[in-house]
Formats: sequence, C-alpha cells, structure tokens
Amino acid sequence: MTQIHVRAQPGDVAPSVLLPGDPNRARHIAETYLDGARAYTTHRGLLGYTGTYRGVPVSVQTTGMGCPSAAIVAEELARLGATTLIRVGTLGGATPTVAPADLVIATAAVPNDGTTRQLLDGAPYAPAASFDVVHAAVVAARALDVPHHVGLVMTEDAFYASTPAHARLWASRGVLGFEMEASAIFLVAALRGIRAGCLTACSNDIGDPQLVPEDVLAGGVDRMVRVALEATVTLHATDSAAAAVAG
Repeated sequence: MTQIHVRAQPGDVAPSVLLPGDPNRARHIAETYLDGARAYTTHRGLLGYTGTYRGVPVSVQTTGMGCPSAAIVAEELARLGATTLIRVGTLGGATPTVAPADLVIATAAVPNDGTTRQLLDGAPYAPAASFDVVHAAVVAARALDVPHHVGLVMTEDAFYASTPAHARLWASRGVLGFEMEASAIFLVAALRGIRAGCLTACSNDIGDPQLVPEDVLAGGVDRMVRVALEATVTLHATDSAAAAVAG
C-alpha cells in the first residue's frame, strides 16, 4: 500500500536512497546524476525520484527540514523496502578547521532534538551511522580526492539558536558541525534494521553568519553527492557478492 506522506508503492523506491532536505536539491540530483530518473511522488513537496547511477538503482527522496519530517520519511521509506538511507545536505561548521564546502562524513549524531527523545521515551541513546556506509563513503572520498572530515555532528531543532560560544564548546567535545536531520534518520534506521549514513557539505562557520558563496557551496554539494553515489555503488556490489555467497 502507498504511504501517507511518501506517496509511492513498493517497487517505486530503490534499496539505496539519498535524502536531501530541499526538494530543489532532490530534483537537481535526479536530473544531473541519475540515468532514466522518474518522479514517483510530488505529494506535499516531498519530491521523490528513482533512476540509476552506473547501473545501480538509486532513489532521491526529499525529507524536508528537521527531525520530525525526516523521521516520517525514513519510516515510510523503510516500509517501502529501502535498505540504505544516506542523508545529503549541509551543515554549519563548529570549528574553522572545517572549511567552507568541505565534506563531513558523520559517524554519529549528538541528539539535541525532540524527535529522537520522543521515539526513545527519553532514554539515553547514541544515534550512529552504519559502519558499512561510513566506510564506503570514506573510500569514495579518498578515491575522488575530496577534502573530508569524519566524526561527530550534532542534530538540533532550532536553526537560529546556535551561537559561536555554543559551537566552540561542542567543537571541544569533538563535534564537527550542526545539522537538523541525522539523529532521527540514524535512529529510525536502527529501529527498522536498515543502514543509514549522513554526508554534508559545510555551508558556513557558526561563528560567521554569512553562507559561503553560492558557487563554492555548489562545488561542495557536487562533491558530496558524487561521494554518496559512489558509496552506493560500493554497497550494492558488496551486497550482491554477499547474496551470491549465501545463495
């Protein structure tokens, strides 16, 4: 049956799904990087497309902004048969060592949001990316010679609440940057027994309210998407080899 928000049928969605927050970015990814992309949903502006990349089926599904929307989308994608969810978006850098447009590959997300708290009934928890996804992304970034950082991010609800002091405090605790969806995606994936990852391009330093120039950020987004797609190819090959051995 179709889902309430992601209006698609089983079979419409590929096993591997890239998750941008912005519907315009979803459309751009589908039209720029995928072969034979077709839209399977436009409901509520949560644009979704499926095509292929280097022969591997890939979907691109908008999540909207924030954990509540991302959790709904992740849950419904799992019900539709997705097995790997990779967020592709932007983050604010917590430290100047994360340069404008740099790629950040998250290993886990500090859950400073309300959605994971409700899903867990307040229990302490550490939402983490799947090792296979992190490893495939790091291998792809190295192969493509993409500047990148690997480590913690923080997921927050209030976009304008972050301050330079808040950023530097959490940077001293190992946080590379702040974004708004990863913790919920990681948690829903764990609850549903599927894989998840998060790749982001740095849009600004929290100490500097100005976003990086559009052309610079566009370059970072392009590199991020290419790394994510190459990671899906690696994961697909690994899964296919494992299935062949098991069969």
